[in-house]
Amino acid sequence: MADIHIERDHQLGMGAARKLAWRWAEQAENDFDMSCTYEEGDDCDEVQFTRSGVSGTLKVSADKFELDARLGFLLGAFKDRIESEIVKNLDELLAAKKPAAKKKKAG
Repeated sequence: MADIHIERDHQLGMGAARKLAWRWAEQAENDFDMSCTYEEGDDCDEVQFTRSGVSGTLKVSADKFELDARLGFLLGAFKDRIESEIVKNLDELLAAKKPAAKKKKAG
């Protein structure tokens, strides 16, 4: 068994973080054949995901994403590759949500 733990701080607030987590869950279902369930809470939402050989949770709060996954024996050999793919997908979603920098007016 291999475990993956990823944390990402953000400044999106709960509403935007929730939307991003829904998009992450849709990508996990479409791209990786995961089965995802989404539970909304008052202070924290939780996405539970599973497929053959992997299971885990993505906890979503107003200022942080926290992903924990457990890989089965066969997928454990690919832990580094799987972890880097998860990091890449989550970071791309977060980058797309960052506000654009304001341009200074020439004066």
